[in-house]
Amino acid sequence: MFITNRIAAPFALAAVTTCFSSIVAFAAEPPAAIAAAVDAAFRPLLEQHGVPGIAVGVTMDGQQYFFNYGVAAKDTGALVTENTLFELGSVSKTFTATLGAYAEALDRLELDDHPSKYLPALEGAAVDEASLLHLATYTAGGLPLQFPNGAGGMESYFQQWRADAAPGEQRRYSNPSIGLFGHLTALALNDDFGHLMETEMFPRLGLEDSHITVPEAAMARYAWGYNKDGKPTRVNPGWLAAEAYGVKSSTADMLRFVEANIAPDSLVPLVQRAVEGTHIGYFRVGEMVQGLGWEQYPFPVSLERLLAGNSQTMAMEPNPAEALAPPAAPEGPALFNKTGSTNGFGAYVAFVPDKKIGVVMLANKNFPIPARITATHAVLEQLAEAAD
Repeated sequence: MFITNRIAAPFALAAVTTCFSSIVAFAAEPPAAIAAAVDAAFRPLLEQHGVPGIAVGVTMDGQQYFFNYGVAAKDTGALVTENTLFELGSVSKTFTATLGAYAEALDRLELDDHPSKYLPALEGAAVDEASLLHLATYTAGGLPLQFPNGAGGMESYFQQWRADAAPGEQRRYSNPSIGLFGHLTALALNDDFGHLMETEMFPRLGLEDSHITVPEAAMARYAWGYNKDGKPTRVNPGWLAAEAYGVKSSTADMLRFVEANIAPDSLVPLVQRAVEGTHIGYFRVGEMVQGLGWEQYPFPVSLERLLAGNSQTMAMEPNPAEALAPPAAPEGPALFNKTGSTNGFGAYVAFVPDKKIGVVMLANKNFPIPARITATHAVLEQLAEAAD
């Protein structure tokens, strides 16, 4: 049985929290057209792809709506809510990018710096030819999607790695690439990455229920993910896992993050600069523009273009990269998006600041990305129509 709960709250008073449990103020039903669009787009995915549970959060002009389907754990039958914690997978990279931009705003690093400035063991290595910007945008010269099996150690791997291309010539989506960027950012800030996220970055973004390590008090709300065989699973730690794919969060908290990106002027100045820094485009790659963490498209954007920019080709193969000169935020309305997956979870986040609209989708199964994007695109079209 799939249960849908819909809750809304104004942006300025989005939630009152006690012990990480959101109590949403001023509950109201979403507009019928929005509710119908979300139900039509997302409800069928549970059966079509065998997804136990999906949480969807929608923001439109500062109003939040939550749609919750299915269960967070098959064995208990606990229903998904807007407070259920999901693994974000690579959506975590947008937080790593924000921390890096925050360190830059603090004058603790520059994106043109090279890795050995913060990790001297990498001096003279091929990876040291790249800048921090190249690491953050997957353009360092061919770092792979994952660390290979049998690598002797994290620093040793980067010391021995050999580039396939000059920095800036190609984009090859890579956990080691942005993972190293996050690690170097933490070194620049003289702290542990996870500690910085949980005590510095999340609170400054107004996030009350996002974690690198889920605290014991919140474990009951941490969904079980399910692998392709339907077995329960959660993410295993690995080298630079926290930096590349380690955040756990809820749709309630992720909508706060989306709204911070829609209206960064609501944040304190240094954090505003950090968020705005992630909206700058640096490389054009096929159908999209690569920024720090977020990927950009002119809005409105066709479903075909959005699917192309999030395709297997973009994720798994090197693609030519064209540096934008100068780097810049979009001149007109733009959609920002990021997908994320772990073995048992799937996520997608997309928002359009100029329209004040955004969608967060978190699920406890890694189901196909095209299905996530198709559903979200349909809802965004409805939101844009309503916003106009």
